[in-house]
Amino acid sequence: MASALFFYFFAVLAVASGAMVILTKNPVHAVLFLILAFFNAAGLFVLLNAEFLAMLLVVVYVGAVSVLFLFVVMMLDVDFAELKAGFIKNAKVGALIGGIVLAEILALVGYRGLTVAAATNAASPVPPASSGITNTQALGELLYTKYVYFFEGAGMILLVAMIGAIVLTLKHREGVKRQSISAQVARGPKTGMEVIKVPSGGSVIPPAVKHPEAAE
Repeated sequence: MASALFFYFFAVLAVASGAMVILTKNPVHAVLFLILAFFNAAGLFVLLNAEFLAMLLVVVYVGAVSVLFLFVVMMLDVDFAELKAGFIKNAKVGALIGGIVLAEILALVGYRGLTVAAATNAASPVPPASSGITNTQALGELLYTKYVYFFEGAGMILLVAMIGAIVLTLKHREGVKRQSISAQVARGPKTGMEVIKVPSGGSVIPPAVKHPEAAE
């Protein structure tokens, strides 16, 4: 009984928060409602005994993605009133696409493979309590044994995408001094110090830099 009450509590709050993300006019409030939706989704994962997914949702999405959205929105100071000016104009197209998605979901739910009997016969994602294995341990054993090549492949794809983004956005500007480790290590006493004889009554004129590569 208590689990059912918590389920409806988290589910109602998650749906309401998701709706407020779209309906609210203030972008900062939208991000805060998005964080609330993530927390409620994490609560639903806890009810399913999937504590690792709940922790991942809070740490990764709430702690990184949503906070990043919030800082970007506050720092860029985007004029969202102008962006939302065409909301009424495109409302019909959005309603059409939403109706198609809703029809697909209802068709999927009504599919004969998603019956109650099929759900009861499906393998439980949570290991039995008698095995003494937690959800996190079972997920790790499955991920790093049966699906290890898919996991490494996904990691390589993300690495290539990150390197590609860096290469595409990297710009070499002229006239910028860069550090040269080899020139600094090869620097000796003769290049590091110079004795200048100053005549009586004269002044010291700073000599030109003879080794500019050390500062580039």
